[in-house]
Amino acid sequence: TPVAVRVGYFPNVTHGAALVGVASGIFARDLAPDHLDASQTFNAGPAETQALLSGAIDVAFIGPSPSITAFVQSHGAVQVVAGAASGGAGLVVKSSITSASQLKGATLATPQLGNTQDVALRYWLKQQGYTTDLQGGGDVHVKPQSNSQTVTTFKTGAIDGAWVPEPYVSQLVAAGGHELVNEDSLWPGQKFVTTDVLVRTAFLTAHPATVKRLLTGLVDTISLIESNPTQAQADAGQQLRSLGAPLTTSVLGAAWGDLTFTTDPLVSSFQAEAAHAVAVGLLSAPKLDGLFDLGPLNEVLSQKKLPTVATS
Repeated sequence: TPVAVRVGYFPNVTHGAALVGVASGIFARDLAPDHLDASQTFNAGPAETQALLSGAIDVAFIGPSPSITAFVQSHGAVQVVAGAASGGAGLVVKSSITSASQLKGATLATPQLGNTQDVALRYWLKQQGYTTDLQGGGDVHVKPQSNSQTVTTFKTGAIDGAWVPEPYVSQLVAAGGHELVNEDSLWPGQKFVTTDVLVRTAFLTAHPATVKRLLTGLVDTISLIESNPTQAQADAGQQLRSLGAPLTTSVLGAAWGDLTFTTDPLVSSFQAEAAHAVAVGLLSAPKLDGLFDLGPLNEVLSQKKLPTVATS
């Protein structure tokens, strides 16, 4: 019996692999005889993991921090089976703020409490000597809100900046802000996982061939992105318009250039992400044994004579 695969992702350029894979028909082609069910979109990871853990979706394009939290809190009910993107996030602030020393008393937005960018901002502020708390207090006030709302509140002056993923970095810059911190600069080799692919363990166990076909679609989608970036951007733009999140050509191009699309989940960066979440009080010391199942991905990569990804 053909399997209906329910996939969740964000209308963000950091989820470009999902956007392109759906819009180009690559996922539909490579999944056959299985098929995509109606996909769902989310603003940030914590809401998406709730859908995943409740069984409302089977597969999530998502960030590392909510992936770790979901794995720990569910005692292994989800697993990372691939990466999807590296880079494409940072802190954009109003033009009058030119250094970290000017941030005391500022209000900065993130997509959602406990999401990947929320952890990144809180950890970076801690390194700068600032305090934050989960209620929005402290030296710097962190205000989680939807990304689309953040663009509006930044334009009105209600917030002083935001740590967000693309395309919102580029949108805030276009609105008169400047990037105070490009998150690439904080990581070894300027590589860190922004988007990974998280699957319900029960779904992976019940339908391993389906998951492998989906991963084939992911590998083929990223091959298209690399070989024909113009077509890939057009596909992503088309999908964003269909989701009610259209971008100008200039913003889409700027955001696209800030990312590296890769199936490598950059396993070592997950350990650092977990440590950062612990440091800012969003997670107790987690044990990540069993979080990754990269065997199916490496089988696909080997069959296509592509380099496999490191599992540790």
